[in-house]
Amino acid sequence: MCSSDLFSVDMTVQPGKMTAIIGPNGAGKSTLLKAALGILTPLAGTATVYGKPVAEQRHRIAYVPQRASVDWDFPTRVIDVVLMGLYPQLGLLGRIRPVHRARATDCLARVGMEDFATRQIGQLSGGQQQRLCIARALVLEPRVLLLDEPCSALDPIATAKIEELISELSESYTIAIVTHSMQQAARVSHRTAYFHLGRLVE
Repeated sequence: MCSSDLFSVDMTVQPGKMTAIIGPNGAGKSTLLKAALGILTPLAGTATVYGKPVAEQRHRIAYVPQRASVDWDFPTRVIDVVLMGLYPQLGLLGRIRPVHRARATDCLARVGMEDFATRQIGQLSGGQQQRLCIARALVLEPRVLLLDEPCSALDPIATAKIEELISELSESYTIAIVTHSMQQAARVSHRTAYFHLGRLVE
């Protein structure tokens, strides 16, 4: 068995609430998000969003992967990364219009990054990078946010700011946040699901 395998998981992320998915490394937390989104194909089981299959509800879901999965040396600007979040709506050849740029700018403002729009992403701090990832997710205008270790490798000050931002967003979105920190789960979530060795324990 792989450390990221999942078995017999039955859980609900309640609409309008923030659910923390916690557990040690290799417990299957990130695998759960990827399987629910269809990034990984489960051998059995289904995931639904508002009672419908995920495939029919992708426009309502935004996923923020771990920051380490992004190439921060890629030569592009902050605003361009946010606009990349519109790919599911516009497609590969879709034209970026003024309304899209306005939406992207508004998302940067929501995360406190409007003054960094033209900055190269390689010049951002870890906390700023995470805010950018969240802005990129928000540009899709989702109803559900899935965040995978949003505070990983951040210093305490940056972590506190990201936690404050996520708490503010929880007033408008249904959120599931993966974390290995029980303290963080207690600070930001309404409900906690604890995973261990691929199973939902509590």
